[in-house]
Amino acid sequence: MNQEKVIKWGLLGCGKIAHKFAEDLGTIPNAVLHAVASRDLKKAKDFGKLYNVYVCYGSYKELANNPDIDVVYIATPHVFHCENTLMCLNHQKAVLCEKPFAMNKTQVEEMIATAKKNQVFLMEALWTHFLPHYQYVLDMIKSKELGEAKTLRADFGFASTFDSEGRLFNQKLGGGSLLDVGIYPLFAALTMLGYPKKLNAKATIGKTGVDETCTIELEYENGATASLFSAITQKTDTEAIIVFEKGTIIINSRFHEPSSITVKKNGESKLLKFEVNTNGYSFEAIHVQEMLLQNRIESTVMTFEKSLQLINLLDTVRDKIGLQYE
Repeated sequence: MNQEKVIKWGLLGCGKIAHKFAEDLGTIPNAVLHAVASRDLKKAKDFGKLYNVYVCYGSYKELANNPDIDVVYIATPHVFHCENTLMCLNHQKAVLCEKPFAMNKTQVEEMIATAKKNQVFLMEALWTHFLPHYQYVLDMIKSKELGEAKTLRADFGFASTFDSEGRLFNQKLGGGSLLDVGIYPLFAALTMLGYPKKLNAKATIGKTGVDETCTIELEYENGATASLFSAITQKTDTEAIIVFEKGTIIINSRFHEPSSITVKKNGESKLLKFEVNTNGYSFEAIHVQEMLLQNRIESTVMTFEKSLQLINLLDTVRDKIGLQYE
C-alpha cells in the first residue's frame, strides 16, 4: 500500500464501543470511516449521521461486499465474532475484531487459519496493549529496572443492573464477567508475567448461568504469582499492582484504559502521567493502518500466538468454573 493511501474503514455493530472507536478514527491521518452496518438499518443511519459515514447498511454482508473497504472493525457481541470475522476475511477484508476474539480456541484457530489462507490481515482488538502507559510498564518489566516481577494483582469489576436478556447476563450472548472484563486482568498477567504453569479459578455463577464474579490464581515457573478478579455485580478499584524485587508499579484506575502509573522505589513514590487526547482506541487503529501499509497479515504486537494463548487461558478458566455456553 502507498504510504499516503487513505484507508477506508467499515464498522460492524453500532454499540457503545463502536461510537468511541468512530470518534477516535476521526483523529487519525489517512483514515476515513467509509461504511457502517447494523442489523437495524435505522440504527446504522443514525450512527452514520453522527460521524459523516459515506454509506450505511442494514446487513453485515452488504458491508463485506463493498469493494472500497480496506479494513473492518467488528464490534458485535462475542458470540458473533467468529462468524463475522470469517465472512469479512473471505471477502478479502482485513479485520480488527473486538475482544474476546471468539468464544473458544477452536473458533480462534479457524479465524487465524482463514486469515493465513486468504493472506488477509487479522488482529484481536485488545486496545490496552497499545496505550502509552501500558507500553511504558511493559518496557520497565523488560528492562528489569526494578528486578524481576514477583506478584501481580489486577481486578476489573463494575456493578451493572440485572437484565436476563441483556448482553452481560445472557448466556446466549456470551455473558458473564470473564469474557467481558475478566479478559483484561488475564491479559495483563499474560503480557507482564508470561504463560503460567498452573491455573486455579472459582466463580459465582448466577441464575442465568453466567459468572457474575470470577477469581483466578496463576503460578509461574520462576515462582511469580498473579491474583486476578472480575465482576459484573460489584465495583472494584480496577487497578493493576506489580510487585518487583526492588519496587512496585501501580497502574492506577482504570488500568485497562488511558491512565497514569505510580512507581514506588527506595521509599519514594513517583506519579507518571500520560496525556492522551482521544478515547484511546486511536493507538490500535494507527497500528492496524501501519500493518496494512506493510502488507502484513499479522500484528507485530498483538500476535496470533498471543491471542491463542489468551483464548487458551480463557477456555481453561471456563473449564475450572464450569461455565458453559450453548
